[in-house]
Amino acid sequence: MTSKAMSLVLRKLMGSRVGALSLSPTLCSATTKVQHSQWRGLSNEAGPEQATQTPKTAILMLNMGGPSHPNDTGPFLNRLFSDGDIIELGGGAFQKLLAKFITSRRTPKVQDQYEQIGGSPIKKWTQLQGEKMCEILDAERPESAPHKAYTAFRYAEPLTDDALQEMEKDGVERVVAFSQYPQWSCTTTGSSMNELWRQIKERKLEDRFSWSIIDRWNLQEGFIQAVTERILEGLQKFEEQDRSKVIILFSAHSVPMKVVEKGDHYVPEVAATVKSVMQRLESNELIKSQGVPRHILAWQSKVGYLPWMVPSTSKVIEGLGEKNHKHVLVVPVAFTSDHIETLFEIGIEYAEEAKEIGISHFHMTEGLNGSPTFIRAQADIVKDHLDSGKNYSNQYKMKCIGCTKPLCRQIVNPAFSSDRTK
Repeated sequence: MTSKAMSLVLRKLMGSRVGALSLSPTLCSATTKVQHSQWRGLSNEAGPEQATQTPKTAILMLNMGGPSHPNDTGPFLNRLFSDGDIIELGGGAFQKLLAKFITSRRTPKVQDQYEQIGGSPIKKWTQLQGEKMCEILDAERPESAPHKAYTAFRYAEPLTDDALQEMEKDGVERVVAFSQYPQWSCTTTGSSMNELWRQIKERKLEDRFSWSIIDRWNLQEGFIQAVTERILEGLQKFEEQDRSKVIILFSAHSVPMKVVEKGDHYVPEVAATVKSVMQRLESNELIKSQGVPRHILAWQSKVGYLPWMVPSTSKVIEGLGEKNHKHVLVVPVAFTSDHIETLFEIGIEYAEEAKEIGISHFHMTEGLNGSPTFIRAQADIVKDHLDSGKNYSNQYKMKCIGCTKPLCRQIVNPAFSSDRTK
């Protein structure tokens, strides 16, 4: 295919403003210091080993990942655009060819964005969360200890295959696949799960590990509390007399409408999270005394010309400015750890848009990152899962309408006997 022909295809598939170019749903400005985390001074490199003995229970933390170093942007983008679960470009050899072409065109711009935020911190935060979570689990659930967390990113190192090799080397037998996306979507958790089963089959590891899955946790109490705490911290950035004027703008990564129309669970689960957070916020005595802020849910990071979930975060910011709102607090509701969608897209691009439209007080909440409340929630999620004796949630097996993907909603060698014959 010629470069000209490629360009014609791209014009139909891609928009001029790609932004972060990552399609998953995991805040602070790129120049804002992390003020509320308990742990500081962390690099993007691997942390200390959690245990020297063979882990009895492995926690595989699934996420999209991001290039810790800007120079890794190209391989990251190529894997992303090659993933037919998240971006449908025809599949097979054609998708791989088109992904390579798109990557060559987009890498310089996106690499510059990563340079502006100092590389993606998502690996750093995921490893910290896993280490601290396992410390809690070791102390509170000795029957499944020692626990060890392993990171499996979909598009950046360490990849799923890397994690499987590490678990095999460590002698692990029991694994909990723990999605780090609070809300389920076939484009995020679904893609990570499909890749996990694909790699297991390719490496002939079907009988090597026994598995159970934490596939969603959008209403988990500790998670809701952690988001609420970040909002309370964010409101402190406004003058006390102005806090009742603040518009809380919940922002989640958008998804194509064709995904929504198939019955993907993501949009209703995000909305349920927002409702639960607002209910908790409204019960706060200080907030009630100052006046409960109004809120709206919007969707960011659209790619291309096809219809995506709306309203877009950018359009909402524009509309708020036109209505003369001066106080806006952006809250990530589908992102837990800070990464390019928060640090660059919201922290830099949207902040500039807000300033241009006349929003004089535009702030964001920090990602959950090293929040002790959030890490406590992660430990509780795993503990409750292990105690439940269930291999996955009730909704896990509910495929989207018309889904024909052979690996979707499957489980290999389930840990609990209820699925042994399925």
